[in-house]
Amino acid sequence: MTTLDPRQLEFRQAMSNLAAAVHVVTTDGAHGRLGITVSAACSVTDSPPTILVCINRGSTAHDVFTGNGRLALNVLAGDQEDLARHFSGQTHVPMADRFAWDVWEDLDGIPTLRDARVALTGHITSTLEQGTHSVFFVEIDAIRHRSDAQALVYDSRAFHAVGAAA
Repeated sequence: MTTLDPRQLEFRQAMSNLAAAVHVVTTDGAHGRLGITVSAACSVTDSPPTILVCINRGSTAHDVFTGNGRLALNVLAGDQEDLARHFSGQTHVPMADRFAWDVWEDLDGIPTLRDARVALTGHITSTLEQGTHSVFFVEIDAIRHRSDAQALVYDSRAFHAVGAAA
C-alpha cells in the first residue's frame, strides 16, 4: 500500500468538504457492460453539448469505458443513495446482478437509470491524462431528465438529498 504524503492527505480532506453531485456512469459494448459511482463529472460546453467525466486509470473500469468509447452519465436523485453505494462497490453486489434490477432503461444503446434526475449518453471525443486519472470529454447524443426529484450530493464523506422536488 502506498503511503500518502501530508499534502495529499490535506488535499483529500479539503476535497471532502467540496459538495458534489453523485453520478453512476455506465457503458455497454464490445468491452462489456459496467457502471461505477463518480462525483468528478460536470458540463463543459453547450456547443456542442459536452461533459467531462474523470476515471482512475488504475481501475479495471477505465479500460472498459475507453474500449467501448460511449457512456451514460446518470445524475442520481436524492432517493438513490443505495445505487450510489452499490456502484461504488460498498455492497459487493456483482456487476451482473446490478444490471438485472428493474431500474434500467435503454437510452441510445446504453443502460440508464429510469429514475435518474438526469441521464445523458454520448461518445468520448477526447481524453486528457492528469495524475492518476483520465478526463474523458463526452459529446452528448441523447438526454432525458425529470424535474420532480431532489439531487443527491456527497459532502463531508456522506450522502445528502438536497433541493426541492418540483
